[in-house]
Amino acid sequence: MTTMTNSTDGLAAQKSRDTGIMATSYLTIARPPHELILESGEKLGPVTLAYETYGCLNTAKSNAILVLHALSGDAHAAGYHQGADNPGWWHNMIGPGKAFDTDRYFVVCSNVIGGCKGSTGPSSINPQSGQPYGLDFPVISVKDMVQAQSCLLDYLGIDKLLCAAGGSMGGMQVLQWAVSFPERVRAAIPIATAAKHSPQQIAFNEVGRQAIMADPNWNGGRYYNTAPPARGLAVARMIGHITYMSDASMAAKFGRRTQNGGQGVKFSPEFEVEGYLQYRGDNFIKRFDANSYLYITEALDHFDIANGSSLSEVLGKATGTSFLVIAFKSDWLYPAYQSLEIVKACQRANLDVTYCEVNSTYGHDAFLIEIEEEEHLIKHFLRRVSGD
Repeated sequence: MTTMTNSTDGLAAQKSRDTGIMATSYLTIARPPHELILESGEKLGPVTLAYETYGCLNTAKSNAILVLHALSGDAHAAGYHQGADNPGWWHNMIGPGKAFDTDRYFVVCSNVIGGCKGSTGPSSINPQSGQPYGLDFPVISVKDMVQAQSCLLDYLGIDKLLCAAGGSMGGMQVLQWAVSFPERVRAAIPIATAAKHSPQQIAFNEVGRQAIMADPNWNGGRYYNTAPPARGLAVARMIGHITYMSDASMAAKFGRRTQNGGQGVKFSPEFEVEGYLQYRGDNFIKRFDANSYLYITEALDHFDIANGSSLSEVLGKATGTSFLVIAFKSDWLYPAYQSLEIVKACQRANLDVTYCEVNSTYGHDAFLIEIEEEEHLIKHFLRRVSGD
């Protein structure tokens, strides 16, 4: 059981569609003694969820789409925040006439628990101590993220989603939604994702975590009143960003071009790709919390939707859900064979499943870049499942 209050009117969060100016809303659930019981058995409460909505919920409440973000994403999926130069992370996919057409659909996106962009996470204040949780924050899972999102939908009065959609970690949440709440998901669009992490995927995440924990400023996660482990988090992001691109996309973007005439200080960034990675790392530390990075990557590594059972048996719970599974040929972080495993399991379970492998050179980042191809696939799929 959870209790809910809202600090702002969620449905009023959307500003004028013409301006695209958005505001984030916040919902508080699981106020003690009605805490959120996590998959680990630990309890968490109160829990705040940051979220945004786009478009209008129809009278029948049958046009809701839940968009689920990747590791470093947040609730701000589209439009612009007041004074911001950059739009939401999936801005090209959400809006009037776009893949998730806000003239037709009501789109919801929330920041996951464990995050650091408005939802409760390790940087939040622990009500028992009055200090940031740090490593006192409980271990969270993808299933816990989805459970919290279900409370948000309850608050919004949405009994059943037209669709749950997301890429990478967002795709894992889509699969968890289909299995945990099959009666609430009419359609599912997992993009560039996996039913569980491979050893290589776990290995990349572990190197990132070790980079953070090796930073002396990490201090066992107790850094919130001192200097943060900025260098370690930047290196973790640099490692991650390499996996998001492909060899072809790096060659096209950077080649072997040098900067500063190749005459920099010894071991300073000489090649353009080096400077780019440092730029990405340095920007990441301005907007993300190192402990959240640890908790979320750990949740991804432990995610296994089958959980020791047959994948087809587990996905077979989603008997009323139609699937559109999208992968990208050059994605070596979440290679297409992992999407095909999901597709084959759906087929064995006699589910309605469509698969498309997009011929892109952008690597894992393709799910954020290949807008035209995704828009075509998603528009057609949503109209089919909604009966339009």
